[in-house]
Amino acid sequence: MDEASINQLDDIIHAKARLGIMSILMTYGKSDFTHLKKKLGLSDGNLGAHIRKLEEAEYIVVEKTFVRRKPKTVCELSEKGKEAYKHYLETLEKIIQGLGGDESDD
Repeated sequence: MDEASINQLDDIIHAKARLGIMSILMTYGKSDFTHLKKKLGLSDGNLGAHIRKLEEAEYIVVEKTFVRRKPKTVCELSEKGKEAYKHYLETLEKIIQGLGGDESDD
């Protein structure tokens, strides 16, 4: 297997929770905090920290509003985030394909 491929995986996306957030947003387009929390089984603080990390990387756009005096946070992938996610999946695919030919029968 090519070690360079593993090193090319985006560490920002590779964390389990952030990969989940990115995957949900690629599937649904937009998602609010409550939906992400339910789907991923994360605490408010944990989810908030992962959302901040993705927002700081400019992978997602976060819109905070109030609905009936309650805060509502909606996340959406940015173009940069979509490209990063696609590149992440392509890199993962290369790693998987590379594993198939390198095995020797012991």
